[in-house]
Amino acid sequence: MAQVSDFVLARLREWGVARVFGYPGDGINGLLGAFDRATGDPEFIQVRHEEMAAFMACGHAKFTGEVGVCAATSGPGAVHLLNGLYDAKLDHQPVVAIVGQQKRLSLGSHYQQEIHLDRLFDDVSEYCETVTHPGQARHVIDRAFKTALTTRGVATIVIPNDIQEEDAQPSPPKAHGSVFSSVGWSRPRVLPDPDELRRAADVLNEGERVAILVGQGAADAAGEVVGVAELLGAGVAKALLGRDVLPDDLPYVTGPIGLLGSTASDKMIKECDTLFLIGTSFPYSEWLPDEGQARGVEIDIDGRMIGMRYPMDAHLVGDAKETLKALLPLLRRKEKRAWRKKVEKDVREWLTICDTWAGQHFGDTINPQSVAAELSSRLPDRAILTADSGSATNWWARHLRLRDGMDASLSGTLATMGPGVPYAIAARFAHPTRPVIAFVGDGAFQMNGMNEMITVKRYMDRLAGGPPLVFCVFNNQDLNQVTWEQRAMAGDPKYPASQVIPDIPYGAYAELLGLRGIRCESPKKVGRAWDEALASDRPVVLEFMVDQEIAPIPPHLMVPMAKKTVKAALHDPELAGIAHRGIRQKVAQYAERLPGRGHA
Repeated sequence: MAQVSDFVLARLREWGVARVFGYPGDGINGLLGAFDRATGDPEFIQVRHEEMAAFMACGHAKFTGEVGVCAATSGPGAVHLLNGLYDAKLDHQPVVAIVGQQKRLSLGSHYQQEIHLDRLFDDVSEYCETVTHPGQARHVIDRAFKTALTTRGVATIVIPNDIQEEDAQPSPPKAHGSVFSSVGWSRPRVLPDPDELRRAADVLNEGERVAILVGQGAADAAGEVVGVAELLGAGVAKALLGRDVLPDDLPYVTGPIGLLGSTASDKMIKECDTLFLIGTSFPYSEWLPDEGQARGVEIDIDGRMIGMRYPMDAHLVGDAKETLKALLPLLRRKEKRAWRKKVEKDVREWLTICDTWAGQHFGDTINPQSVAAELSSRLPDRAILTADSGSATNWWARHLRLRDGMDASLSGTLATMGPGVPYAIAARFAHPTRPVIAFVGDGAFQMNGMNEMITVKRYMDRLAGGPPLVFCVFNNQDLNQVTWEQRAMAGDPKYPASQVIPDIPYGAYAELLGLRGIRCESPKKVGRAWDEALASDRPVVLEFMVDQEIAPIPPHLMVPMAKKTVKAALHDPELAGIAHRGIRQKVAQYAERLPGRGHA
């Protein structure tokens, strides 16, 4: 007779789950036996660490819109899941975690690996339940999936290992306390109040300088966003999680916003009289209009977040696509297009600045901006792009120009190190016919990315032979983003004990594993290195030796940051020769083109 563990996997199949990312342990022995009997439907993808399993589940959700599923053993395995699950929670991705637990008989005895998993997962989960009876498994699984999809969050299922091996009860006895749940869920059509729609239309119609900021909540509404922007003569900036909402070749798309943003986005926000937020909870007030400068309209499906980032005149609680469809007929086309022309001019100027910066090399060291710039014109159609957290994220955000049909994501809200590689692996499993490229700093690659190259080796037969799969590593032997944050935010010099990391031959390591390894040390060979990587029939680790003193300067130089950076420079031996890399000249040239430059 089938065991509870067999029923669990059968129910996952009914929910459309094709793969589960995980790592084994005796706390899930029953499930491992069931995976063996399931003969790959669903399949168990063995990662190197449970955190990577959770990241891959999150990445799967991001690049498919489906529920991502991960599994871990009890005790330490469960603990390891947490960072990846928090990444899913904070970026609003539907993920179900299945976790083992000690036998019910031993619970409460301070048994080996006994942890109060309901408490451990309480904060990260929208739903967390322990299966204590075979007949309970059905409705716990169903509610976990319905909750993950409805809340776009994490649901956790804990199954003690003795329950895993009991006889399954696909249909519980018809008795008091039994419930009979079903597989299935549909996305609701959420529309705001009609009066609020008219109020929003009035605000937008009256505005003369409308700035739109989109996030991942606008992902399914690209056509509607374009329609609104055209009617209102607005520019559109993109939060990092909204990186792929609109292609970058639209002349009024100003690109990223914030510390990693563009001067075009910065100017637009500073000069707008109306702010329209669509599906974003971008948190940084210093990069939004001053309070009272602009009137505001916001669309968010979560009423708890509406009007939480900037004072709004109209609060549209609803799905972005449906709300924009209802709003469009109420909007009037603005005949005066001076604002739009200015936005487009600022975009062209920003792109010229980016090209100039990327073309500068100091000595024989590669400018990291050129790595992204050289890839941008070579991006394959329908590419999936991932990024880790670090200074390389700046270049990923600013210098890659996405086209229609491309997808991109990173850890937007948690901003954790580590997801760039597992996101890319999950994307390739889900989309084997699409090119996948990850941008990773050497710090993140040493933290966990190198280990996941072993996972790539483990599944080489699945991951090789198709479109390019490239892991681009920025090698500067420095935890670079934090180094610059120490300088700009604390006014301290670089602290070598915490910041310097070993120079590892990442390309050679890849070759050792049977992958393709490419190491580029010359500024003149960056484009050639990308050509070689994109032509490979094996997964590639593409390593660039990059200049660690190319500063990730924000779009405008804030007085406190400028003062602290100067203070740090006075005591930082590595900054003593900064002029040799042209940074001072770059900052001066940069500042001349920035709004409010007299304040920095």
